[in-house]
Amino acid sequence: MHFKLILTLLLLSVINEEPVNAVDFKVVDLTHVQDLSTIYWPGNPKYNFTVLARNRSENGYWYESNSFQTAEHGGTHLDAPAHFAEGKNRQHQIPMEKLVGPGVVINVKTKVSKNPDYRVITDDLKDWETRNGMIPSGAVVIMNSGWTSKYPNKTLTFGSQTPDDSSTFHFPGWHEDAIDWLIKNRQIHVVGVDTPSTDYARSTTYPVHVLLGLADIPGVENVANLDLIPESGSIIYVAAIKLYDGSGGPTRVFSTFVENGMTGSSSPLCSSIINVILTILFGLVIYCAFR
Repeated sequence: MHFKLILTLLLLSVINEEPVNAVDFKVVDLTHVQDLSTIYWPGNPKYNFTVLARNRSENGYWYESNSFQTAEHGGTHLDAPAHFAEGKNRQHQIPMEKLVGPGVVINVKTKVSKNPDYRVITDDLKDWETRNGMIPSGAVVIMNSGWTSKYPNKTLTFGSQTPDDSSTFHFPGWHEDAIDWLIKNRQIHVVGVDTPSTDYARSTTYPVHVLLGLADIPGVENVANLDLIPESGSIIYVAAIKLYDGSGGPTRVFSTFVENGMTGSSSPLCSSIINVILTILFGLVIYCAFR
C-alpha cells in the first residue's frame, strides 16, 4: 500500500511539471520610450542623447557607447516619497519589495471622456472591489483614464494649446479623498496614473503628492498600455532606477499575468483551480489503477 501511494505521488509530481490546461504567460510593457519626444513638466531640461561611439574597430568588432541626460521627472517615471515630503525615502532608499505588487487597474475612461478634469474617487475604488474583491495587500494601484493614446503629443497630453504654461493644463488624476481612504484602509505599495501627474492638472497645492509622500508611498506617472492588462489578476513591477539621493527617476514599468489560451480571459486563480481539480482527478485514477 505504501509503495502504491508513493508511486502515485511521484506520478502526480510529474503531471504537475506541465499544466493540464493551456495557459499563456503574458508580459506587457507599460513604459513610454525615453527619447527626444519624452514629455517633461515645464521648467525641466529636455532629454539629450549623444552618440559617443558607433562604429567598427580596427580589430574588426562592432562597438557602441552613448551618453544621455534627463531630468528625473519625465516620461514614465517614479516620484519618490521625498519629492513632496521632507525626510521621507529618496529614490535609492525605497525598499525593492515596495516596487512590485498585485496590479489594480481603476478604469475611469468613460468618466474621463466626459470630463478631462476627472479625479478618481473612493466610489471608483469600491466599485472595483465589488467586481474583484478587496484590493490585495501590497497592491500597485493605477488609474486607467485612456490618456496613454495622447502621448507623446504635448498638446494632447497636457490638455492645453500652451503646453509650456502649467496653469492652462487639463488632465485627470486622483482625488485626495480616495488616496486618504487607500492609505487608511488598504496596504498599498505604489499609486500610479497614465497622465503626467497623480494630482489632476488643475491642482495648485498637489495634495495627492503630499499625502503619498507623507505615507512613504511612491507614485508612478505616464504609465502606458494599461488596456493590455486585466484590471485584476496581474503583477505590476515598477523597476525604478536606483538613483542616489534622487526625488524620482526614469522607470521601466511592466506587468505579468497568465491568460487562459482557450478563452482569452485573464484569471490566474481560475487556471489554478482548474489545475488542482484536474490533478486530483488524475490522482484518483492513478491511485485506483494501482490498488
